[in-house]
Amino acid sequence: MLPWVNWYILIASLLLDLGSCCDYSESTCGARRPGDIVIGVLSPCHAKVETLDKRIQPERFNCTEFDLQSFVRTLAIIHTIDTINDSGFLPGIQLGYVICDTCSDASKAIQSAVHMLSINNTMSIQCDLIERPLVKAIIGARYSEVSIAVARLLGLNMVPQISTTSSVATLDDKIRFPSFLRTIPSDVHQTRALAQLMAHFEWNWVGVVSGDDDYGRVALQSFLKDAQDVHVCAAFHEVLPHYLGHSDSERRIQEVAEQIQSSKAQVVLLILKRELVEKLFEVMIRKGISRTWIASDSWSTSRRLATMKGINMIGDIFGLRFISGQNPGFKQFLKNLTPGPGAVNRFIEEYKDLRFGCSPEIQKHKDCLNSKPAAQCPLPGSLKLKSEFACKLPDPQKANDDFLTHAVDLSMAYSEKVATWSIAHALRALLKCNHSICSGERNLPPWKLLQELKKINFTLDKRQFFFDEYGNFASGYDLINWVRRRDGRYFEVIGEYNVMKSVVEISAASIEWGTPNKTIPESKCSESCPPGTSKKISMIYCCYNCSKCEEGTYTNVSNLQNCLICPNGTWSLRGWSECQPRTETYFRWNEPFAISLLVVTGIGFMLLFCVLIIFLYGRQSVVFKVAGGKLCYAMMAGLVVSFGAVVLFVGRPNDHICRSRQTMYGLGFTLTVSCILVKAFRTFLAFLMDRNQQHMLNKFYKPAAIIVCGTAIQGLICLFWLIFDSPKLEERIKRQTMDIELQCNEGSNWGFGIMLSYIALLAAICFILALKGRKVPQRFNETGYIIFSMIIYLFVWICFIPIYVTKIQQRSVVQASAIVVCNFGIIFCHFLPKCYMILCKKKKDVSRLAYLNSVRNFSITSMNKVLPDISLDSGEGSLDIVISPHNSVMTINSADSGAVTLDFPSASDSALQKVNKSSNTGIFPSPQIRQRARTKSL
Repeated sequence: MLPWVNWYILIASLLLDLGSCCDYSESTCGARRPGDIVIGVLSPCHAKVETLDKRIQPERFNCTEFDLQSFVRTLAIIHTIDTINDSGFLPGIQLGYVICDTCSDASKAIQSAVHMLSINNTMSIQCDLIERPLVKAIIGARYSEVSIAVARLLGLNMVPQISTTSSVATLDDKIRFPSFLRTIPSDVHQTRALAQLMAHFEWNWVGVVSGDDDYGRVALQSFLKDAQDVHVCAAFHEVLPHYLGHSDSERRIQEVAEQIQSSKAQVVLLILKRELVEKLFEVMIRKGISRTWIASDSWSTSRRLATMKGINMIGDIFGLRFISGQNPGFKQFLKNLTPGPGAVNRFIEEYKDLRFGCSPEIQKHKDCLNSKPAAQCPLPGSLKLKSEFACKLPDPQKANDDFLTHAVDLSMAYSEKVATWSIAHALRALLKCNHSICSGERNLPPWKLLQELKKINFTLDKRQFFFDEYGNFASGYDLINWVRRRDGRYFEVIGEYNVMKSVVEISAASIEWGTPNKTIPESKCSESCPPGTSKKISMIYCCYNCSKCEEGTYTNVSNLQNCLICPNGTWSLRGWSECQPRTETYFRWNEPFAISLLVVTGIGFMLLFCVLIIFLYGRQSVVFKVAGGKLCYAMMAGLVVSFGAVVLFVGRPNDHICRSRQTMYGLGFTLTVSCILVKAFRTFLAFLMDRNQQHMLNKFYKPAAIIVCGTAIQGLICLFWLIFDSPKLEERIKRQTMDIELQCNEGSNWGFGIMLSYIALLAAICFILALKGRKVPQRFNETGYIIFSMIIYLFVWICFIPIYVTKIQQRSVVQASAIVVCNFGIIFCHFLPKCYMILCKKKKDVSRLAYLNSVRNFSITSMNKVLPDISLDSGEGSLDIVISPHNSVMTINSADSGAVTLDFPSASDSALQKVNKSSNTGIFPSPQIRQRARTKSL
């Protein structure tokens, strides 16, 4: 039990012990009407008790500041009781009422409750529990703190208490408050609705100002819990004294205003009574502070606040109000306000005095309700006053107007109507009423009425009402917006909160925001993290830093705490808000370099085709035979295959392409180099000076065997490579890009390396052999072309290796380019010069005799340096040649034609033809002579 509750019980017992020493009827309860069954009403018709903080001895409570809203709620109960009595809903039963003022104070409320429980208003000492008090049920109180105190007292005697506004969740405890009921939902739902409202507009950094009463404390704790569930944080929390006359109240209001002004929070929740909100707003207006305000149910529909001066300057206001409705005839009742027959109502009298009888003298001490002071008589002795009794003021108690219908939101008094009707329905069931009579006992004990109230389920205005297990009505809330107009604000419903679904439904399109750009104001500790980023929370959940999502993760909405992993093989870069399929990158057909490479390759095919045509045309020429004859066709076939491999380097690769392009290049270019090797070896052997070496190496000169074996070895290398470490397609994925690099993985590179090394070995052998025989006749010199073409190949592939190793992404481009360069090196060195000679040179320059003349000149020049006169015998008795290099004379003796002496420098083609013809077998028919004359190349 709370400590203050013990004090309330002690105060109640003391009041009961006062006996009949004092009649509190006039000072405690200001309105009554007799009836067969009396309903008590506890209402704060005044806002505060004067000088409550200065009391030092027991004394009467002096209540001040007339509260119009509570007054109108009280009148709604009176009007509903009159309606029930007039309707015959309880045949033969007249309901009465006793209305006591709580003055918004728990102690005063306990005093009023004790008065209601006294029998016959005598305040006699009650040693036992009160079985049958005069008041059978009590409606009230308005504020939760007062209801808690009264509920403890009424729970002793199980007197049903129905509150229409006390929403604190503490009162849900039926063990401590067994007789408490209410026609509204618990604050558990209100704070949840407020938190969802803030979350709906993404206000996660809000300020909270609450009172120091039980309602403020409990509502604050409930809100903080609900706010945490929807990720809303409190930027600050300030507490104001609930008692309006507190000495520190003004100072604390100033401090709260400064806190609101300095805070980054643009949304402030006020869990306060209307009077405190009014004082706070006055400071806000004076300081020119504009915020978005969230109202609790205690002031969300206050007409006094809605019409206060400068209310349009403080910003947007939203709030929750209980489900409201119409009360037919109530507006007319307020326009003709009278106590009714047999009734006494001091509150109506006080209201009419403040409304119609408020003179300037009275206005100095009270807050009058009229805009203009009431007329008054001139002072005695005035010239205008002929007789002191001639001036008579109108009686304010007989005056009426429609002031109350405009000053207060009448729809908020609907809960009082429902509470009164719920008591009537319980009485009808308990008294066993039919259409004509109620046969039950009228002086019933209150606890029976309490049990019947818990079971009622009735329909009113097409709505169904009943109390749940916690004694609450399962009605919801209306979400209202304070819309600006010229003379203040009016209330517009923009949504609702469904208690059963626990969901706020808002029609945001109808809201006209007060911000300069007419957009939803922001109230956040940190700026929103846009899509593509995630929140890195600091000490407070709502305060965070935004960090970009890493590769492979994304966020497609704002303010996600963790980045999401890309699904289904998609990918994202750092800071992306979506995942996309990766883009396959390879040497595409439409790339400029690929197009250039293919064009050059096509030119290579065309050149080979042209060379083939030209060679077929000049196949009987010496140039063709010197170029290698049929070996040229094999070389061209190898180059065609090699060029074909270049085409496979362009486009999307796969495993078969990866294997085919390397194999095609390896075999094709090996075939070409093998043919060149035959040419280089032939030239080397033809002009080798050492006869022994020539004879020994001549055994290895087998052109067909050299070509087949050289190509077959490369075939075996490729075969083992494909079997044991075959090239295959590899997808290279980099986290920093959206590309999937499709490249051929050459395995462990040993197969690729051996293949290239083997070709390089053949090229190196060709280069060495050609270098050894480089001093052959210049006109038909093949060694220079062989040397140059092999230098091109070796240079290209020596440069290729480091580029291939480092430029992983461009490997296909690099290798294809190297192949093209090497192929063109062969074409330009071995084929195009021969084509030129076949097509462009004169026939005498390319005839067989011209070639013999060049051989003759080369032979004489070479032998002049190292040989004496030489006599050559054919060994067959048919031809003897004597060469005198010193005098440049060659003597040829033939058995058929006799001796012929030739002067080398002046010998003509016709003389050579004569010698050749006389020999019948051609020049140098003997193998020995062919070797010594180094003319085997013929």
